[in-house]
Parts: sequence; structure tokens; C-alpha cells
Amino acid sequence: MLVNRVGDVGLALGICLIFLTFKSVNYSVVFALTPCVLNNTLTFFGFEFHALSLISFLLFWGVLGKSAQIPLHIWLPDAMEGPTPVSALIHAATLVVAGVFLIIRTSILFENSDNVLIIVSIIGSLTSFFAASVGLFQNDLKRVIAYSTCSQLGYMIFISGLSHYSVSIFHVANHAVFKALLFLSAGCVIHGLSDEQDLRKMGGLLNIFPVSYTMIFIGSMALIGFPFLTGFYSKDCILEIAVAKYSVVGNFCYFLGCSAAFCTSFYSFRLLFLTFVNPTNTYKAYIQQAHEAPFTMIFPLMVLGVGAIFWGYWTRDLVIGLGSHFYNSVSTNFYNFGIIDSEFLVAWIKNIPFVFTCLGAISSFFLIHCFNVNKGSVMDLKLQPVFKAIYTFLNKKWHFDQITNEIVVVKAMNFGYRSSFQALDKGIIERAGATGFTASIFSVGSNLFNFHSGIWYHTAYTFIAFAIAFFTFFTINFLGLGTVYSFSFFLLILGYVSFFFAWPKA
Repeated sequence: MLVNRVGDVGLALGICLIFLTFKSVNYSVVFALTPCVLNNTLTFFGFEFHALSLISFLLFWGVLGKSAQIPLHIWLPDAMEGPTPVSALIHAATLVVAGVFLIIRTSILFENSDNVLIIVSIIGSLTSFFAASVGLFQNDLKRVIAYSTCSQLGYMIFISGLSHYSVSIFHVANHAVFKALLFLSAGCVIHGLSDEQDLRKMGGLLNIFPVSYTMIFIGSMALIGFPFLTGFYSKDCILEIAVAKYSVVGNFCYFLGCSAAFCTSFYSFRLLFLTFVNPTNTYKAYIQQAHEAPFTMIFPLMVLGVGAIFWGYWTRDLVIGLGSHFYNSVSTNFYNFGIIDSEFLVAWIKNIPFVFTCLGAISSFFLIHCFNVNKGSVMDLKLQPVFKAIYTFLNKKWHFDQITNEIVVVKAMNFGYRSSFQALDKGIIERAGATGFTASIFSVGSNLFNFHSGIWYHTAYTFIAFAIAFFTFFTINFLGLGTVYSFSFFLLILGYVSFFFAWPKA
């Protein structure tokens, strides 16, 4: 919630500037008037900006939080702590794709903001590679799948930055199918293994969870873009469009996208090996109680499994086929349209992502599965300083959480406690406000209560002291004496009276 509030600042500012520019926030009005404000400028914090570029940038600022892009991505891997069906809904088709949908829905604004499109492409490709690399060495079953979500969101964002919004929403739909399958299948394994989520405490579950293994295998194959499964049609199309841009930004996105494909293949097979194939490393009591999920949990997996195999094939020509008008609200300038060029790339370029995917699977096989066959050589490799440094860096998520905690969270909490809470709330507001006023009334009342002791000379002393003060005040005003003389005279008389009442009584 806190991270998304940071993104909401940009989103709210963007909506305000849309209203300031178009005098409406209705989509139809804004899209119809966009050609009329192509050259308009806005003054923002004393600087002059191109209106549509500033609006698009602020909207993308909101997207960073909603769709978990660098640097506002840190909430997404922790969002998988909830129940697995909730994780499946959040990560597959609802919450995290809100930012992607926002870019697609306001495509006409982004299409007229070339500089912002470059930023969108770079941030999306960096997020895709970053999240995939971090997922390589995570040890929580659901956290690996969560980082996979973050990586796939990067694909959706950077292809939107390359102006192919229909391909982006095609990948959204495909990703929803196989990511829901992965999360629900992982939930079946966790449920049947006494709520254990640590990959290092699993293994040898293939015979106990045959259906869950099959579903996770199908989902993983679709995720890595294995030919002719659902993920293949959208992911490879994204990478082909990137390389067919023939620009620095397009090549940058293509390189990081292929690198992310390698990492995706590695951690997907690592998950399969550590969970199902490798020798068991879990507790005996867990194995004795392990059981496959009931049919009520398995049936949705079967439906999603069919979708993970066939959905991309069924819907490709409908959504991204040449001449398709399935998404009429998507606007792409003619000079940004490159899907025709991507269709006619040479075969070896089209097969590069598949080569990266195979390399990732082979690397995972030798480093994870063969560790149990030839432990000595693999252990020597893993204990090398370079490998340990890489493992630590990726396992600690590129130190993003550490940097955020030390630089932002701790300082913000210290400021909030010392400056806001102690000085403002507990200091000024409570002392000057109702609490301080109430406390002062009670204090004065308790002090006055002490005078009501019931002893006669206390009452007489109080009466005489106030009488002397009253007499002194009027005498000074009548005689015109100075402040020092009058105060001294008052203290002298009060001292005599106090001495008299303090004298021991017979």
C-alpha cells in the first residue's frame, strides 16, 4: 500500500493535468481533443513542458507502482504472502496488470510522446531482466513465481513502449492463463506438504503429486515460451517486434528480453527439479502426510492446463493478426507500426529466443539436477568466489530492499517519529490543543483543591493573602508607586502574614 501511494502521486497529478488541458477526464473527450493539443505546453514547478509528454510521464509514474516496475517493484514479491488463490488472482489477471491496461487505454497520449515511449521501453526491459535474474536463486516456491510475474510485466510494458499495444494485451491474456495455473498448482503442493514453501525442503514429490507436477510442467513450458504453447505466441512476437524496430532502444529491449528468457527457463526448471525430481530433502512427517489435492482443486487446474496449451493458438489471429480490429481503442501511429517487419525476419533471428530458452534449461539441468549425481565438481563450482558473489547479489534481490529500507524507510520513520510525532503531535498539538488544555485545567483544579483542607487558619491565610493582594493593587494605582516598590511591599506584608500562620499553635 505504501509503495503504491508513491505511484498514486504521479497518477493523481497526471489526471489533474488531463483535466487542466482537456477540461474533462472522459476518455472519449480526451481522445477526440488530443490532435488539438499536440503542440500545447504546460508550466510545471516553474518549468515549461510539452503537455502530452508531461501527462504521459506522470501516468507512467503511476504505472510503476501499479504494475511493479523498477524502482516501485518491491511490493509485488511480498504480495504472494497471502492465500494462494488470492495470489493467483493478484498476479494473473487483476491487480498487477492495471498499469499495463492504463498504458494501452491511453495509447493515443503515449503515441504522441516519443520521449516517454523510450522511457517506458527502457524501464520495462530493465524490469524484465532484473526480476528474471532475481528469480534464479530464490528459495520460496511462490516467490519464484512472483518474480516471474514481475518479469512478464516487464515484457508487457516494454512492448507497449515500442507502440504495439495489442501484442501487450495479448500477452496479458496469455500470461493470466499459465500464471494462474502455476500459482494454483503450487498451492496444491504447499497444501499437500503441510504448508511447506521452501524449495530446499522439498524434492522427490513426483510420485505423490503427479497431477500437480503435470500442471506445473505445462505452466512452466508455457511460461518459458516453448514452441506452440500459449506463451510462445506472445513472448516470441514481443521479441521479434523489438528486433524488427532496427533502433538502439529496440535492440536494447531485445537483448534484455532474450536474457530474461534464459533466466526464466533456468528458474522454471530449477523449480521443477527441486520440487519434484531431485531426491527428497523434506521431513519424514511431511512425506507421510503428503497427499494430492482433491478433485475440487484439481479440476480448475485441468481447465487452465488446456488454456495454457491452446489459448495462444486459438486467439493469436483474433488479437494480433494483420488487419485485426479487435481492440478499437488502441491507437498506433503508422511510423511506429512494425509487426509486418517482424513477420518476415530471417529464421535464425526468430530462433534466438528459443536458443536462449534451451541454454537456460540445460544450465539448470547441470547446476541443479546433476548436483546429486556429481556433487564434487558441482560443489567446487558453487563455492567459487565469483559464483558465491553472484548468488549473494541475486538472492538479495540486487540489494533493492536493503537500499530502500536503509535510505528511505528508516529515515522516513525516524522523521515521522522525531519530527512529526514527538515535536508536532505530542509536542505542539497536544500541549496547545485539547489534551494540553484539559491537563492544565485538571492541574489548576488539583492545586486549588489543596486549599480546601478544612483547617481554619488555611482558610484565613488564603482570605488575608488575597485581601492583601487586592489592597496592594489599588494602593499602588492610587499612590503611583513603581513596580519594584509595589512588589516588594506586597511580599513584605505576605511574609508577615505567612510567619504568623506558620508559628506553632498552642
